[in-house]
Amino acid sequence: MKLKLDLHIHSAASADGRMSPDEILRRCREEGLQGAAVCDHDRVMEERTDADFLWIPGVEVSTEYGHLLGLFVTAPIPAGDFAAAVEAIHAAGGIAVLAHPFARRRDGDALLPILPMLDGIEVYNSRAMRKNPRANAMAEEFAAAHGLRRFAGSDAHLAQEVGRAYVTLEVEELSAEGIKMALLTGKVEITGQRSPARYTAMSQLTRRRRQGASPLSYAKWGLFALQCLLQDLLQGGD
Repeated sequence: MKLKLDLHIHSAASADGRMSPDEILRRCREEGLQGAAVCDHDRVMEERTDADFLWIPGVEVSTEYGHLLGLFVTAPIPAGDFAAAVEAIHAAGGIAVLAHPFARRRDGDALLPILPMLDGIEVYNSRAMRKNPRANAMAEEFAAAHGLRRFAGSDAHLAQEVGRAYVTLEVEELSAEGIKMALLTGKVEITGQRSPARYTAMSQLTRRRRQGASPLSYAKWGLFALQCLLQDLLQGGD
């Protein structure tokens, strides 16, 4: 059985996310996906089941090395210390994946000490190219150079972004264990396309509204949104 899975989606449980689980499910099915990992910021997804669709519980934790995805975890994962977060993910039977490693950095040398702890890295993230146009290309090159397993996800915060990046793999049955084993073999196909920068601006507006931002914060957002719109015009964002 061939499956398409978006391994990085945010729900409204993230401060900058807008989608309910029902909306995520609808969009995934519209995009021909058979499963998705909901990885909210420092918050594990609540358990859910739906026919012919696999929900992969996950989390995106903040660490000193950047964002770390914990896939197939239902227990809380501590943010802050990278090693402690990886240990907790593995103790929960999960997979530890470094998210968008080159979205903000250009040098991979700083990542070398943590490579033995990782199960893989995200080589395609639909939002990663906003600041670094070569972010995904660099992640792919880095994975190849160091023999790392490859993962991909849209990093969708809005419905329009779901399915913009995904992995395709072969499994015998639609089950969490079967998919986990397939991912760990590293035999996956990666498909992805850039998410327009304006979607990042929209999700940042959501965060400000929920947090009761100041007028100054909204003014800064306005400048950021304008930059995103200009970037989309220059790069042909759809």
